[in-house]
Amino acid sequence: MGFIDEAKFFVKAGDGGNGCVSFRREKFVPRGGPNGGDGGRGGSVILCASQSIHSLIDFRYRSHFKSERGEHGKGKDMHGRKGNNCTLYVPVGSIIKDSETGRILKDFTEDGEQFVAAQGGKGGFGNPHFSSGANRTPRIATKGKLGEEKWLKIELKLIADIGLVGLPNAGKSTLLSRLSAANPKIASYPFTTLEPQLGVLHLKYRDPCIIADIPGLVEGAHKGVGLGHKFLRHVERTRIILHVIDMADENREENYHIIARELDHYKKELAERTQVVVLNKSDLLDAPESIKLEKYFSQFSQNVKTISGITGQGIDSLTETIVEILDEVEQKKTIQPS
Repeated sequence: MGFIDEAKFFVKAGDGGNGCVSFRREKFVPRGGPNGGDGGRGGSVILCASQSIHSLIDFRYRSHFKSERGEHGKGKDMHGRKGNNCTLYVPVGSIIKDSETGRILKDFTEDGEQFVAAQGGKGGFGNPHFSSGANRTPRIATKGKLGEEKWLKIELKLIADIGLVGLPNAGKSTLLSRLSAANPKIASYPFTTLEPQLGVLHLKYRDPCIIADIPGLVEGAHKGVGLGHKFLRHVERTRIILHVIDMADENREENYHIIARELDHYKKELAERTQVVVLNKSDLLDAPESIKLEKYFSQFSQNVKTISGITGQGIDSLTETIVEILDEVEQKKTIQPS
């Protein structure tokens, strides 16, 4: 199944149960007092972030989610049972928005975070609540409140340590398969990758890193060209950007600037994110030409790596650079004042 990164869905919380009008019926007590139970609260619709879920595929087949209503109160002071909640599990990185206004309601960034998407209605009061000195036999009870209901929109921004960007056919999928255990579709024509791919880079002395291969961006991506907006948002939460360039392409210099401009136009912070320029397909060029290109691109990034995704040349050196940058990023985060 395809990768789903946005969906619209409807949530309806349970209504509260109604309060009950009832009186004690005891032998030799002709006018027993009120004993109607309260209605139970309706169940809520709760969203919970889970690291074990990686897409919004469940929302493709189902768009309406409803929790249980509260039971009505009964006689003999028996309160209605509370309705069961409806819990939906979503990927970490999901953003919940009001479908009508677009306002962000919740941004899930950690495993186990919860958000009440629709609050269950309160149960109604039974008639004992309305007993008084003036009215010892109230025949009044209230109805349960309606549960909240609304249309919501969910968008997924992949949370990854490393994001691979570049024009179509730059060799990102090949690089992902070299760096990780992923097995993406690889072919020598543009737009092979039509959805974000995730891989895991296993390292000797630190936790594994998540790599996201963002589908090939094109000029105008920040305006939505070529589904640019859908793809660019997945780069936002990466700590390192690997900008992959086909160094055998005659337009490699301009290709670099196209992607750099798109990142800058989409969000200024992306252009300032720690970046490694990865010059791919070195097996197609001779050494002098490779050195010349390294010198050119070093004016734009202090991290320039020449590799061949096909032969594996330079992959170990690139991995070492990734580890060094991650260490620096984490060190800066640690020493920042809270």
